[in-house]
Amino acid sequence: MAEHARHRPFSVRRIPGFTAIASLCFVLLYAPIITLVIYSFNDGESVALWEGFSWRWYESAWDNIQVQEATVRSLVIATLASGIATVVATMAAIGTTRTGAFPGRLAIYAIINQPLMVPEIVTAVALLIVFAMIKVATGYSGLAYLVAAHAAFCVPFAYLPIRARLEGMDLAYETAAADLYATPWRTFRHVTLPLMAPGIVAGAMLAFVVSLDDVVITEFVKSAGQDTLPTYMLGQLRRAVTPEVNAISTALLAVTVLLVSAFFVLSRQRR
Repeated sequence: MAEHARHRPFSVRRIPGFTAIASLCFVLLYAPIITLVIYSFNDGESVALWEGFSWRWYESAWDNIQVQEATVRSLVIATLASGIATVVATMAAIGTTRTGAFPGRLAIYAIINQPLMVPEIVTAVALLIVFAMIKVATGYSGLAYLVAAHAAFCVPFAYLPIRARLEGMDLAYETAAADLYATPWRTFRHVTLPLMAPGIVAGAMLAFVVSLDDVVITEFVKSAGQDTLPTYMLGQLRRAVTPEVNAISTALLAVTVLLVSAFFVLSRQRR
């Protein structure tokens, strides 16, 4: 019996107090979110005093012209930015996984993942300076700056699942296609792309969620009248907190959870 205990594999769950600490962490993490969702259905105007169940704040947010404009703007920016980021990330992933070892590969990894390593506020300030110079030179102040900023920030989020998918794919399929006289483009179109499609979709979803939820970079780069949904909510919180913000947050949370769940399902696929 003692011999069996000595050779029993290590499990973190057997550490004294692990269950209690893990439960406390989950409570601290999810209790505020659950409270937010519950009070989004509050009939009163207080965010701390429950006055009955109601859909009034969802209806208020739905009829709010500013919320509608910010939502459409957020979706447009997130769609364009995630599309650009996914294309760039796909090319980068192919270039770093479907070639032999070459000098500078680690440097390329570091450059691609730089937005993940550098504090977001630093990236935001750097983009603000660069875009301010471009605005002065061109006079243009449209949404293209936000799309470019979000796309640059989202590239590593799209790159990681696509690269992971490519690294898990057997190179023999592409080699066999080449042996059968398929051109590189036909090999990519008919072999590589279908096999890596789940990774591409997962990367696009993750990039879309990151862009949709971004506040710091958007707050620094946007011009007047270019509020996205997160920055609109931030502005409302600076004025007065109402359950309408809770309703918007809950809707945004639901969309994010659905997309992230789909991302994990796709990233686990092996076929």
